[in-house]
Amino acid sequence: MKRAALHNLGCKVNAYETEAMEALLAGDGYEIVPFDEEADVYVINTCSVTSMADHKSRQMIHRARKKNPDAVVIAAGCYVQTGLESLKKDLSVDIILGNNKKDELIPELHRFLKNHDRELDVIDVNEGHLNFENLYLTRTAEHTRAFLKVQDGCDQFCSYCVIPFARGRIRSRAIEEVVSETRELVRQGYREFVLTGIHLSSYGMARYGVPGPYGLQDLIEAVAAVDGVERVRLGSVEPQIFTGDFIERISKVPEFCPHFHLSLQSGCNRTLKAMNRKYTAEEYEETCRQIRKYFDHPAITTDVIVGFPGETEEDYAESKAYVERIRFYELHVFKFSRRKGTRADTMPDQIPEEIKTKRSRDLIAIGKQMSKEFREEILGSRQEILAEEKMEINGRSYWTGYTKEYVRMAYLSDENLQNCLISGLAGSMLTDEIVLLDRDTCERVR
Repeated sequence: MKRAALHNLGCKVNAYETEAMEALLAGDGYEIVPFDEEADVYVINTCSVTSMADHKSRQMIHRARKKNPDAVVIAAGCYVQTGLESLKKDLSVDIILGNNKKDELIPELHRFLKNHDRELDVIDVNEGHLNFENLYLTRTAEHTRAFLKVQDGCDQFCSYCVIPFARGRIRSRAIEEVVSETRELVRQGYREFVLTGIHLSSYGMARYGVPGPYGLQDLIEAVAAVDGVERVRLGSVEPQIFTGDFIERISKVPEFCPHFHLSLQSGCNRTLKAMNRKYTAEEYEETCRQIRKYFDHPAITTDVIVGFPGETEEDYAESKAYVERIRFYELHVFKFSRRKGTRADTMPDQIPEEIKTKRSRDLIAIGKQMSKEFREEILGSRQEILAEEKMEINGRSYWTGYTKEYVRMAYLSDENLQNCLISGLAGSMLTDEIVLLDRDTCERVR
């Protein structure tokens, strides 16, 4: 039997696309094997969000060629778009498959096997408004939750980001197509669904922020209404989407998970402006206030970049104080990394690495403390987890899963509870990052 191996780099959108390409190969008669095994076809779904991601993409391409010199090596995704000229010179690659062309994987593979000529199928993602790529999942590597790609592209052009040049302009998947895929995945046993996109907040919009006939709130309601869906969760979103109407509508959806990953990047308005972010610190804070008005103890998580060009000590101190005031559940801190092809790469006043490292360590420590406090605040309250995996802690067997707010909890049991909903009181901290469900108060919900 023909063997195919796939490797994914990057975000949850990339992960979805990799699994969809895996399904295409399986449907064409390929046995899917781990990437470190010898295969007839290797697919590397590349990433280009940082220069390091470019490097890792090249590294995995060369690793595939070394593993089997006679294999067909296929490079797909974002690095294909941003590093095309380099890839054209790289003889380790047989097929170069750009974004919005991954659904052409099988025809391209057949053409190569017939003609043995290098295949190049890359379109200019910045020319015109592209259709939504026709990829579809019938199963996923996850056991309990499924990620649904519902949006692609970005019109924001943040000064540090190359992704709009790799993904193109915004486009959305039709609600009926997302619902159809959800129904199929429910039949496969999945109960929780995560809506993902490159710029998820623009779901349903026409180009440049013009509202379309439907929006993200309509999609949330439609997916939640599918029989068998227990939870609907959002990927990363921007604060501008949270109008009063939007928050009120989603707060009335019982299946919606109040876990909001709101991209911040900086709590300093001067830095936000230099980043070309489309909101102010005050607007972001108001969004958090509105979320907390409609949801009881919601989880708000975020990303922060430290050491952006021109970020003074005063700017950083302002951002740090802002983060402490907002009180996030989780804080993902990144040191600014120069990315060729972006405006930020050529900005003056680049920050020395040692300063970026100091600021990063400082914020990471603050983030860990806030996260600990958020988990401690739920102790004694009734929580519900979707059991995902069995693990051994201190010599005892627990089933761990996440609450709707994405707090990891554990339930002491030797039973097979995978994909079961369990409700009980949050008893105590089992580890620094896992809360223990009090067994005497627990019951299976569904």
